[in-house]
Amino acid sequence: MLRRPLLILATTAIAAALLSACGGGDDDDGASGTKLKVITTVSPITSIVENIGGAAIDLQGVIPEGVNSHTFEPPPSIVGAIEDADLIILNGLKLEEPTLELAESNKKGDAVILLLGDGALTPEQYKYDFSFPQSEGKPNPHLWPNPELATAYATLVHDKLVELDAANADYYDTNFNAFKKRLERLDQQMRIAAQTVPEDNRKLLTYHDSWAYWADRYGFTVIGAIQPSDFSEPSASEVAGLIDQVRDEDVPAIFGSEVFPSDVLKTIAREAGAKYVDDLRDDDLPGKPGSDDHSYLGLMVNNMRVMIPALGGDASPMESVETGLVFEGESTAEYPQ
Repeated sequence: MLRRPLLILATTAIAAALLSACGGGDDDDGASGTKLKVITTVSPITSIVENIGGAAIDLQGVIPEGVNSHTFEPPPSIVGAIEDADLIILNGLKLEEPTLELAESNKKGDAVILLLGDGALTPEQYKYDFSFPQSEGKPNPHLWPNPELATAYATLVHDKLVELDAANADYYDTNFNAFKKRLERLDQQMRIAAQTVPEDNRKLLTYHDSWAYWADRYGFTVIGAIQPSDFSEPSASEVAGLIDQVRDEDVPAIFGSEVFPSDVLKTIAREAGAKYVDDLRDDDLPGKPGSDDHSYLGLMVNNMRVMIPALGGDASPMESVETGLVFEGESTAEYPQ
């Protein structure tokens, strides 16, 4: 009488083992099968990809936070990761040219390179400015501060993951839809907060030209940036011109970078009678890896908490934006520090 149950149990165990070996079983996190190996560059993009790919991908960022992504030279140590990658995701628009060259030279034959900025905008939509003059042929690549364009990034990532890993399409769909709702909420609350800034104060002078696409969406004007296109210090005449402009336009605050302190900005603020705020972030995520605010959403909420009050507005609408990961389970994303 004991033999039949033992036979059933053994048969069930064998079937389960075979199913697992074939990659057909579902993990507790909802993802299944062999994981795609994905490489990304700057941390905001890594965070966007992490939210959509979740536990179904092995994700590695390669540009450390707190470095200049325009001048970053990838070390030889990342070649192995590039050679193993199935999908390499860059911002594009000539932001990470050395990394792109390394990827093109070392990727395996069937690996895909995805350039998000190139897919999110047409050339007619490119913006050129002080740090990115049209004469040099490099458009402003900082699309992600604009949540509408971040949604375009997320869509491109989702579509490529589904194309390369159809077995996990439902998982990617679920994560993308949840993340898209977060982005819509971010956009809504950011618009409410921006509208609390007096119209005469909706002017931005920043360390780096990172806010052109954001400013267009929320009714702000970028009046200048300190960092020229060659990433040198601005000339004395350029500094004098900015001091006059800030004074003439009665700009209440100017913004420095959290990771690139600027004595020039301090001088401009002092001479023009404006407040100097030095903790705005371009692509350096707040918090520590694994915390809810160490994310693209956390980056933008943090920036609004810095920018909006300094210009005379109310940033409290940002408190209702969720900044953590949209999926359950443990992420394996690597953020280089």
